[in-house]
Amino acid sequence: MADETFALHQLVARDRRYPIEAYFFVRDALSYAADSMELSNQYRHETEVYESAEEHHLTGQQLCEAIREFALNQFGLMARIVLKNWGIVSTSCFGDIVYNMIEIGLMKKSDQDRRSHFNDVYEFEPAFDEQFEICSSLVKRRV
Repeated sequence: MADETFALHQLVARDRRYPIEAYFFVRDALSYAADSMELSNQYRHETEVYESAEEHHLTGQQLCEAIREFALNQFGLMARIVLKNWGIVSTSCFGDIVYNMIEIGLMKKSDQDRRSHFNDVYEFEPAFDEQFEICSSLVKRRV
């Protein structure tokens, strides 16, 4: 973890477009995707797990969707504002972050992956504002 943090600090010093929090957020969104978007189920057979979550592969589009869901879960209606505060204004920015992390060895890509797979996956305003739903199971009911 210390090596990862050090590598990210060096990366942010070299490429100042996004703060280190944005990199940690994208990394955490990748873990979220493996845990919650049924990606781990495709690698399970009964009770045996054949691969760890770190070995699962996501397309750029899948990762963008996972980031959207994770951001809404973490920040609610403030998601787009938090991302904008970090300089993230489009899904292309996610691609910048992912490919920077690939460059320093903190993420991996397949031969089929392209940086362009992150371009124009969705528009931020409708994806974060119009599609936001308050889940009744998360809201405390008043008696």
